[in-house]
Amino acid sequence: MKIILKKDVPGLGYKDEVLTVKDGYGRNYLLPQGFAVLATEKAVKALNEELKQRAHKLAKIKADAEEQAKQYEGITLEIEAHVSEGQNIYGSVGAPQIAAALAEKGLEIDPKKIMLKGVKTLGEHVAPIQLHREVVVEVPFKVVADEASRKELDEIAAQRKADKEKEAAKAEEAATADAEETVEDTEATEIAK
Repeated sequence: MKIILKKDVPGLGYKDEVLTVKDGYGRNYLLPQGFAVLATEKAVKALNEELKQRAHKLAKIKADAEEQAKQYEGITLEIEAHVSEGQNIYGSVGAPQIAAALAEKGLEIDPKKIMLKGVKTLGEHVAPIQLHREVVVEVPFKVVADEASRKELDEIAAQRKADKEKEAAKAEEAATADAEETVEDTEATEIAK
């Protein structure tokens, strides 16, 4: 079945594309939901005429997206997250956090345009932003531990260091006691001779 998409359908195509789909998919889902219309000869001619008229507008929209993409050049984001002792993030860093960080730099963006699945690790990552169907910008960002997490990790490290020092002191004390016992045993053996 040939159809003309009236809206962008993820995984299928973009608005105004003429596609061939299985009859059941078109008849039972795309047509009733208003995502598509049948691609009759008359509908295809009307679409072609409309596309000719819209071509200039579409070129301007793409040019605007490319101009907007230039604003993202050279931007690097740093996003703080609460982390555990094993350097794992509680939760994840996703599109809303990237959008908020960009807003702080004066670049407003709809989080839906940020094509990022949740990041769950510290380090450097890249967030692809789809400004237009043909214009995608990649914004690098770094996920770092927040202040509270750094303090927690420092406290844990200090506690571990103190525990190791205590264990070392106990081991040294035990070694000294064993050495003194050995000396006493040796002196007692020599006296007995």
